[in-house]
Amino acid sequence: MKLLVTGGAGFIGSAVVRLAVSRGHEVVNLDALTYAACLENVASVSDSPLYSFEKADIRDREQLDQIFAAHKPDVVMHLAAESHVDRSIDGPGDFIETNITGTYNMLEAARSYWVNAGKPEAFRFHHISTDEVFGSLPNDPKVQFTETTAYDPRSPYSASKAASDHLVRAWQETYGLPVVLTNCSNNYGPYHFPEKLIPVVILNALAGKELPIYGDGSNVRDWLYVEDHADALLLVAQKGELGRSYNIGGENERTNLQLVKTLCSILDAQHPKTDGTSYADQITFVTDRPGHDARYAIDPTRIREELGWRPSVTVEEGLERTVTWYLENEDWWRPLQERHGVGQRLGTG
Repeated sequence: MKLLVTGGAGFIGSAVVRLAVSRGHEVVNLDALTYAACLENVASVSDSPLYSFEKADIRDREQLDQIFAAHKPDVVMHLAAESHVDRSIDGPGDFIETNITGTYNMLEAARSYWVNAGKPEAFRFHHISTDEVFGSLPNDPKVQFTETTAYDPRSPYSASKAASDHLVRAWQETYGLPVVLTNCSNNYGPYHFPEKLIPVVILNALAGKELPIYGDGSNVRDWLYVEDHADALLLVAQKGELGRSYNIGGENERTNLQLVKTLCSILDAQHPKTDGTSYADQITFVTDRPGHDARYAIDPTRIREELGWRPSVTVEEGLERTVTWYLENEDWWRPLQERHGVGQRLGTG
């Protein structure tokens, strides 16, 4: 396949780019290189003849038309988005412009290209979204998000992603654009930008800083290793049924407090403190985020039964790999800590 991957210099997008190139696909990486993007994320494949890069903003329709015309992709994998809930609380405008207007531009550019190319049967538009569009779940293991769960977004971020999902479905129903959608649980792993919970905990621990946990730490998330997610996304891009959505989960529910304590134990083993104390001593509870959803959990039955996919990495295995990666890649994360907003408490409302 020839893939056009938007947001390919970001966390999840770069995992898709690396995996796709390794499997022999041609990849065009379209990224505006905003604050959370990093071309070092794709350095391992940047010299491949299968890889090319286009610096472009999905809010710029003219640029998008030129890129479609020049590269003629078989599949669009649309990951470009503003994604940090705390930043969406402080500045929702960027999320509206990028996640909603940007997705509209991508859909229209893709539709124009598809129509002008004679509506090739192989073409598809894969929209990558989040389980946060479904809102919050009760603390009952029998209750999980399915593909038919009603949307109930609670933050500017999740509302903007919900809107983009609705646009994608509308373009399929109204114009016949061949689309597939996926909604994923919380990702983690290598190259995770250091403003999200897991990298914040790792890097704060190493720096001797407090490890902030919102509220009482009881909020539950389902954790998905990013390389597992990339594998699932490529599978859906190739074999997913057109017009269908697939929930991609890690099958690894943990409270935030459980997660942080596990990270501290791994750090204690891999990088023990000189004074013999545990990193868990640095845990600090802070005022909760406004509108903080209590629990996310995905029912992955559809993707398992229809496409045969399951995650391969448990959260304990994935966290071990992630901590090791951060310990070995200070040259990657150290410069990113100087970017705007990193290391600051955002989203207090």
